[in-house]
Amino acid sequence: MMNLPCRRLRILLPLVVAALLAACSTPKPSTAPESAPGAAPGIADGPLVVPALSALPETPARPLSGKFVQAAWSDLPAWSKDDLRGVWTALLRDCRGVVRPSTGNLSVPARAAPRVWQPVCAAAADPSRAPAADNTEAVRAFLQNWLAPWRLVAADGKPATGTVTGYYEPLVRGSRNRGGNYQWPLYTVPADLLTIDLGKVYPELTGKRVRGKLDGNRVVPYDSRATLESSGRQPAAIVWVDDPVDNFFLQVQGSGRVLLTDGPGAGTTLRVAYADHNGHPYVSIGKWLADKGEMPIAQTSMQNIREWAKRNPKRVPEMLNANPALVFFREETIVDPEIGPRGALGVPLMAQRSIAVDTAYVPLGAPVYLSTTMPASAQPLNRLVFAQDTGTAIRGAARADYYWGFGDEAGAMAGRMKQNGAMWILWPKQAGAPSAR
Repeated sequence: MMNLPCRRLRILLPLVVAALLAACSTPKPSTAPESAPGAAPGIADGPLVVPALSALPETPARPLSGKFVQAAWSDLPAWSKDDLRGVWTALLRDCRGVVRPSTGNLSVPARAAPRVWQPVCAAAADPSRAPAADNTEAVRAFLQNWLAPWRLVAADGKPATGTVTGYYEPLVRGSRNRGGNYQWPLYTVPADLLTIDLGKVYPELTGKRVRGKLDGNRVVPYDSRATLESSGRQPAAIVWVDDPVDNFFLQVQGSGRVLLTDGPGAGTTLRVAYADHNGHPYVSIGKWLADKGEMPIAQTSMQNIREWAKRNPKRVPEMLNANPALVFFREETIVDPEIGPRGALGVPLMAQRSIAVDTAYVPLGAPVYLSTTMPASAQPLNRLVFAQDTGTAIRGAARADYYWGFGDEAGAMAGRMKQNGAMWILWPKQAGAPSAR
């Protein structure tokens, strides 16, 4: 679609905006990265190299809906009790994503201003100024020396609160070949999927994208989950999974690992990472179960949905097809099993140190002090995390999705998490309030 002449695009867009815009803007509970299609899969690992300030051109600030009030470190609940294990590694990764020169592309999520962060990241990369990674008190001192906390507030000026959910990287069983129990595909991006950046034609729609396909000389919404499955012209599958519910929840998480248990490469594990989606709004299968009288909405956790599916195997396709949204993937090699998938910032997520945010309020790359509670509990969870991911269901001030890590234990925590939370953004001193590019 990007090769279509602008004049043709102007002719086509009015015909499809009404039909597609809702699909673009309606949330679905996936924390899949929303980076531009075709973008590099992530920032290269290795020693942190920070560009000189002169190599980071100043670009116009992007407006943030979030408002900020400067706070004191003593305002952060239990700040001194967070042992900060893993924080130094997470900060260095974060800097790799933040100090890239800004392209000014408004169709990608807002990112912390690179020039603001350059001095902090340069100090972190300098062995003479950086603390030992395992000296948590030295790390705390570094953060307090270079950064200042800002409380995220709502439009009415009161401290903002929001829902904190959880996500994780699941492991499923699959095969390169379809057959036997391996019947549920994880697709690559279809060749006929169009992604239209409306802001390139209509500035008032900056940041809005729609997805569709050509039908003759018209652009129409892309196929729903059920339509694509029955069309007979499915895109190539990376793997075939042995359980339909496992397949579905991997799509909800946005990425996952596949243990090949049959066929070529049996015994090896690969990662499938979010590449794109079909543009349809997510329809909650939990709500579908509640509407059908199968279980109360308050009980529609991931674990209970799995149990329902085991009791009602013949109705599983009906349940899954109630959701028209479908995610497409790309394959990645797992170099280090301890490293998580890459989020929207392009850097690997760290278990219990990364969150997905609404970048209308919090720019990617910002360190965030999150105050919430443990899943299905009143036990406090106060922790320094990094805004490194996004999700189409993550909308609103202080809304967050907490990354629990990889595997079943992480999944059990993520599946139960729906807590209330508050945020403080940690921002370079002398830089003023948090800003984005």
